[in-house]
Amino acid sequence: MRDRKDEQKMKKNVTLIGMPGSGKSTVGVVLAKVLGYHFVDSDLVIQEQTGKLLHELITEYGDEGFLEIENKVNAGLQVEKSVIATGGSAVFGEEAMEHLREISTVVYLKLSYPNLKKRLGDLKKRGVVLKPGQTLEDLLEYRTPYYEKYAHVVVDEEDMDIRGVVETITSLLEEV
Repeated sequence: MRDRKDEQKMKKNVTLIGMPGSGKSTVGVVLAKVLGYHFVDSDLVIQEQTGKLLHELITEYGDEGFLEIENKVNAGLQVEKSVIATGGSAVFGEEAMEHLREISTVVYLKLSYPNLKKRLGDLKKRGVVLKPGQTLEDLLEYRTPYYEKYAHVVVDEEDMDIRGVVETITSLLEEV
């Protein structure tokens, strides 16, 4: 059971997790404006700290090396009154996710495979960590339990526009 102090601390930030293409950055910017918070894109923080694009890091360090970098950067985020949009693979960093759960309310933006496929272009250019032969559908199936494990709140985005997603999140945050 969380005490009141923990709940107040939790509401200082909101972290968005979910698959690439689920709208974490887009929803994050709008949500930050609605809440009067800062917006932090953890992928951009990684790029700023390393001086390299995500796909360059994956090429240079491999999938596992990239995940280590992502975990380290996300575990080191020190922000307040911020909406944090993570990369889709952030949930593989246990240290980072425990940190984000401590400093924020973690919201999983859930979207179906057909809608994800519609939204996404070239996965490699987006810096998506895929194992050889792995499809987007495989990736969704593999990652979903991680998203569900770390989320305080799940928002099913099916048939919702950005406004609907943001309104759903803000009303759910009042209940957390």
